[in-house]
Amino acid sequence: MDFALILFIALVITGCFAAWDRFVRRPRLEREGRTDAKEPLLIEYSKAFFPVILIVFVLRSFVLEPFRIPSGSMLPTLYIGDFILVNKFTYGIRLPIIDKKIIDVSEPKRGDVMVFRFPHDESIDYIKRVVGLPGDQIEYRDKTLYINGKEMEQSKAGDAVLQDIGNTKPSISHYTELLGRENHSILRDRERPSTNMRFSVPAGHYFVMGDNRDYSNDSRYWGFVPEKNIIGEAIFIWFSWDSQHGGGVNWSRIGDTIQ
Repeated sequence: MDFALILFIALVITGCFAAWDRFVRRPRLEREGRTDAKEPLLIEYSKAFFPVILIVFVLRSFVLEPFRIPSGSMLPTLYIGDFILVNKFTYGIRLPIIDKKIIDVSEPKRGDVMVFRFPHDESIDYIKRVVGLPGDQIEYRDKTLYINGKEMEQSKAGDAVLQDIGNTKPSISHYTELLGRENHSILRDRERPSTNMRFSVPAGHYFVMGDNRDYSNDSRYWGFVPEKNIIGEAIFIWFSWDSQHGGGVNWSRIGDTIQ
C-alpha cells in the first residue's frame, strides 16, 4: 500500500478527533461544568499523535524521504542495503498523494542520482543517474557513452574496489567517467557484450542509467522518465546494512554524500 496515503489518512483521522475535542467536546463540558471529566482514550491518543504525524507528513512530502537500495544496479556508488535520504525540494514542490508540481525550483542536472516512479509501473520506485536531458542525443557504443556527439571520457580505476562490494568476478572493472563537469564511478563487465544504441530524448523526459552498466535495467531497455514521475534527488546515506559479508552495520558508509 502507498505509505504516503496511509500517513495522510492517519493525519486526517487524528486531526478530526483532536479538532472535535478542541472545538466541540471541551466547550460543551465547560458549559455543563464538567471540566474534570475523564478524557476518552481515543481522544488522548489522537491529540498525542496528531502533531507527530503532521511533522512526519510535511517533512516526507516536501523535504526529505527515506529509501532503501534493494539491488546492485547503482554499484559502486550505492550498495545493496544502503538507506538513503532523497531531497524532494530540489526539483520542485509537489502536492502529496496526487504528486502534482505546484512550484518550480530547479530541473534535474546531468549526473544527478535521481529517484523516480517507474514509468511502466508507478507503484515501483527506481533510482538511477541522469544521463540525458530533454533534447539530447544519446549514443551508447562499445560501452562508451556519447552525448550530443561528444564522448564521455572514462579512465580505468582498477579492480580492487570490487572486494569492498562483495563482487569478485574478475571480468568486472571499476572506471571513472566524466559526465558533464563531474566525475563518478561506474562498473563494466568485459564478458558482457555491448549493444550499440541511439536515443533522442523528448521534451519533458530524461534518460537515466545505472552505474553498474552491464547489470542495470534502465532507459536503454524501457525508455525515458517523464518529468511527472520524478520524486527527488538522492543526497545522503543515513544508514547501511552490509548484505555482502554476513550482515551487520556498514559503519564506513554512514554519513556519505551521494555523488
